[in-house]
Amino acid sequence: MKLITDISEMRAASLSAKGAGKKIGLVPTMGYLHEGHLSLIRAARAGSELVVVSIFVNPTQFGPGEDFDRYPRDMERDKRMAEEAGADIIFHPSAGDMYPENFSTYVEETGLSKHLCGLARPTHFRGVTTVVLKLFNIVLPDVAYFGQKDAQQALIIKRMVRDLNLPVGIKVLPIIREQDGLAISSRNEYLSTEQRRQASVLYKSLMEAARLIGSGERKAHKVKQRIEETIESAEEARIDYLNIVNRDTLEDVEELRGNILIALAVFMGETRLIDNLELNLTEE
Repeated sequence: MKLITDISEMRAASLSAKGAGKKIGLVPTMGYLHEGHLSLIRAARAGSELVVVSIFVNPTQFGPGEDFDRYPRDMERDKRMAEEAGADIIFHPSAGDMYPENFSTYVEETGLSKHLCGLARPTHFRGVTTVVLKLFNIVLPDVAYFGQKDAQQALIIKRMVRDLNLPVGIKVLPIIREQDGLAISSRNEYLSTEQRRQASVLYKSLMEAARLIGSGERKAHKVKQRIEETIESAEEARIDYLNIVNRDTLEDVEELRGNILIALAVFMGETRLIDNLELNLTEE
């Protein structure tokens, strides 16, 4: 496996691979790899001749007072894990190269990003779309792989690809969970032992919602009430948002029908965790 830090070198490697007829798979990450990332790398390995894992803690997607400085980083660990999962190249550019002096050009999706996480983090998705488009332009992937845990992010990336006519396929893979259901995330490292124990309440609340809907409940406010009661049973938990939305538009729904997304963000102490559940409710 090769580590590339130079943008021109990365693009040259991609152009060489394309010239040889190789399909390129990209897994964009901020590093501190975990089993969720590894599932994406393995999928890219299965579907590509050249697998590139980008590791870049993107400063433009962090808002004021967020955890950019303390976001976990361990490049040696990441290199070992990425190689074992099947990566050919780690692309690890510097912030100075990605955002040179007087950088002033951003990509902004103005519809989907106004919902859910975008309400509390108004500049977050502008940073995400900008860095992802830059990675697409540098790595030149045929397919890029994202996780369902960041469902809104994946939907926004798909919209950007469609709207800007980008020649990149987007594959979204299922959430990888711990044994107690907690969605695996680099930020889980911030949790104390007790907070980690209580954090399983996020998945428990989603399963409670699924059971209630499975029994025939179709009123969103009643399902949300059950979720709230479940989460609030954990002493350290504080709900940031809880929405039941149309999966494609992210607009709130009152009656549950068709493709819906139950999305939530919960502070466990000072750590903000997200999770979601997609359901396809066919017309009865």
